[in-house]
Amino acid sequence: MPPDTYVDTSEWTLDYPPLFAWFEYLLSQIGRYFDKEMLAVQNLNYGSTATIIFQRLTVIFTDILFMYAARECCRCIPEKKDGKELFKRPAFVLAVLLLWNFGLLIVDHIHFQYNGFLFGLLLLSVARLFQNRNLESALLFTILLNFKHIFLYVAPAYGIYLLRSYCFTSSKPDGSLKWSTFSFLRLASLGLIVCSVFAVSFGPFIAMGQLPQVLSRLFPFKRGLCHAYWAPNFWALYNVIDKALSVIGLKCGLLNIESIPKASMTGGLVQEFQHTVLPSVSPLITLICTFISIMPAVCCLWLKHRGPYGFLHCLILCALGSFLFGWHVHEKAILIAILPLSLLAVKGKKEAGIFLVLSTTGHLSLFPLLFTAQELPIKILLMLLFTVYSFSALRDLFREDRLLSWLEVLYLCGLIPLGIFCELFYPLTPWKERFPFLPLLLTSVYCALGVMQSWLKLYILLLNESATVKPKKDQ
Repeated sequence: MPPDTYVDTSEWTLDYPPLFAWFEYLLSQIGRYFDKEMLAVQNLNYGSTATIIFQRLTVIFTDILFMYAARECCRCIPEKKDGKELFKRPAFVLAVLLLWNFGLLIVDHIHFQYNGFLFGLLLLSVARLFQNRNLESALLFTILLNFKHIFLYVAPAYGIYLLRSYCFTSSKPDGSLKWSTFSFLRLASLGLIVCSVFAVSFGPFIAMGQLPQVLSRLFPFKRGLCHAYWAPNFWALYNVIDKALSVIGLKCGLLNIESIPKASMTGGLVQEFQHTVLPSVSPLITLICTFISIMPAVCCLWLKHRGPYGFLHCLILCALGSFLFGWHVHEKAILIAILPLSLLAVKGKKEAGIFLVLSTTGHLSLFPLLFTAQELPIKILLMLLFTVYSFSALRDLFREDRLLSWLEVLYLCGLIPLGIFCELFYPLTPWKERFPFLPLLLTSVYCALGVMQSWLKLYILLLNESATVKPKKDQ
């Protein structure tokens, strides 16, 4: 692998951890037989037919890992012998929700990313925890972290659960911690696995004195609070409130137009900005907000042993907390919460209702990734197919129970006129040239409400759940 992997040689210089660099190096050894020109760093936006075929084939091939992980997750779902048809069983519904996930499909196979096998590693590590194969789960997640550091979002859930449920070999009958059962040997085993993977990944760059350069690529804080395509999170709402207050201030003569920054948070560019009325947000502030948002979930996981489902609940809350309050969050990061939530959706009606709201709003927020006219019917059709199946399949699973409140139904119905306006009507208006960022702003803000509501409902469910905690046997 070239020693200048993380040197700024182009706008597409690698900003993933070192194991992904090795993965790209492996692909390049195969890609040279398709088209050598695709490997030239100077060939920006190069797209020969051979290159496209190679990229598509490699994504399809690596998705085999995701399929295997989905199968392992389905095996973790307890099946009741109630005579239900195959298509109405929880494991089958889960398989479709994972393999047919709209967001992952468009991100991997249309927008083009290698997210399928990365999410495969995540789901496989979750499945291994359900199967009580803790060390294997730790290995898989550590490898995943060194492929893509965005999964740091859920690292607290893994760290606390493995420490709580593996390093402490049993709990008290009420589920609380039994300190006398701590195993230093198990902690050492976990530490050895984690440190070994990081040594293999970062070791060569440490030896070459390039660690600072690697870290600067992995954590580019100068890119600004929000991604160019706003993620539907708390900061999208914060930016819009600041913009509204600045407009009101100008109308009322409370603000001087000279004092307003020329660069606007609603400009759709990747750079640092200053808010006009509300306090500007620094990376440290987002870190503190993220920490506060995940702490209750992490504390619940530590204080009461609730098994793998408790871990999964915490993982999703960590993913959502980081998504809502993190710095420069990419909109596709919502999949880190949606995909694991699929496992909870087939478990209970409350979780199923949360999944329907989160998946619908989260997936719609990905629409701006596909912005060409020929992609419009494809994304609408795929979204409709997945959404209709999700609603019908989960309704059949919990036939006697209502999954959504009338207010949630009303909110989701509002996505229809929003999509029609942003995708069909607005591009035909003269406003498109003057306010090109408006559809994205409306989509992000409206979807942010659904994401935040799902996060709050998950927390309420966690804090109010009266789970029966069984004493854990020595392992």
